[in-house]
Amino acid sequence: MKPVFALVDCNNFYASCERLFRPDLAGRPIVVLSNNDGCIVARSAEAKALGIKMGVPVYQVERYLQQQGVAIFSSNYALYADISARVMSILEQLAPRVEIYSIDEAFLDLTGVAASTSLSEFGSQIRQTVGQHTGIRVCVGIAPTKTLAKLANHAAKQYPATGGVVDLTDPARQSRLLALVPVNDIWGVGRRLSQRLQADGIRTALDLAAADPKSIRQQYSVVLERTLRELNGEPCLSLEEVTPTKQQIICSRSFGQRITTFQEMREAICEYTSRAAEKLRQEKRIAKRLSIFLRTNRFNASEPQYMPSPGAELPIPTDDTRELVAAAARLLRTCWKDGYRYMKAGVMLTDFYETGSFQPDLFSSGSAPLRSKALMSVLDTINQGGHGRVFLAGQGLHQTWSMQRRSLSPAYTTRWQDLPVAK
Repeated sequence: MKPVFALVDCNNFYASCERLFRPDLAGRPIVVLSNNDGCIVARSAEAKALGIKMGVPVYQVERYLQQQGVAIFSSNYALYADISARVMSILEQLAPRVEIYSIDEAFLDLTGVAASTSLSEFGSQIRQTVGQHTGIRVCVGIAPTKTLAKLANHAAKQYPATGGVVDLTDPARQSRLLALVPVNDIWGVGRRLSQRLQADGIRTALDLAAADPKSIRQQYSVVLERTLRELNGEPCLSLEEVTPTKQQIICSRSFGQRITTFQEMREAICEYTSRAAEKLRQEKRIAKRLSIFLRTNRFNASEPQYMPSPGAELPIPTDDTRELVAAAARLLRTCWKDGYRYMKAGVMLTDFYETGSFQPDLFSSGSAPLRSKALMSVLDTINQGGHGRVFLAGQGLHQTWSMQRRSLSPAYTTRWQDLPVAK
């Protein structure tokens, strides 16, 4: 039986999440900003129609946004993550196998579905079910390979007449669409690679599909050869149901205001290390190496620059927040210098082991790891339960340096006090 893939992609996801609990924003353009409210990272369809560009610094277009009545939001990661989890949960109920590709995209295995219903009808069912249960609109692209499913989804978004669903299992329909798609719109073909391809006369997806696979492999790479084969309906990319284990965990942020004192920087490093430790426990891993980095503003030539990145190996791999914070604080003391205006800092954990797979020190106590595991479990349960927050004193009570989010919407679905109230 030939495989069939579907790519389900949420439309303008961040903007759509902001509109869910704000019916007064129906039809109004929306933009969502990056950390510290710096740049535009998401736009509603109405904002795109106004010509607002992705990635533009908000200060450059602030007056225009006000003139056009654009609703501006800071990034609300808690809201977006929760709505994403609800969408993915529904998709897992509709399809036997699901690969969560990103916060707003998922690949589905629809092999065999055509035996009982048409693929287009099933795609429409997906759209209707997700929309009914979450309020999020999605588009569905269906094809015999993941690369073609990506293109089918792109077409479903671009052409309203499709009703948000494109079935690309028919070879003739594949050829018609490939002829319309520029080579730079193919999944995995970046700007530099597309420039090389265009210089060699390969300007559309159909041109690439018609090329000789061996020549493409020799001139470019085996990765592009796989893309070519996928464009011809030959599956080369399988569904990844299990998310690969991370090789590193990085937690970093730009500050809401420049940091110039050791105490403020120590609070920031402790905060980021605590977040990284929580992510490490979610991965069910322990880390043996920890690094920190500090950054001044390299774009401001009038200020002195200093960008240290010290690191150290831990005696025993751990996921204990206390041990990791202590190690990060020691590294900070070794590299801190007064007289600089720091704009960013971060923490990186690497060299992972499975919990219990590392041979401990012969002379270490066996009871401490057990107490550590129990304490960290309680800590995570409280912090992830939405009823309160427990943190180390070193993280600070008043984080004046934390990133600015002046237009942050409520955490409608993850915080009791933010629940909408009907009047």
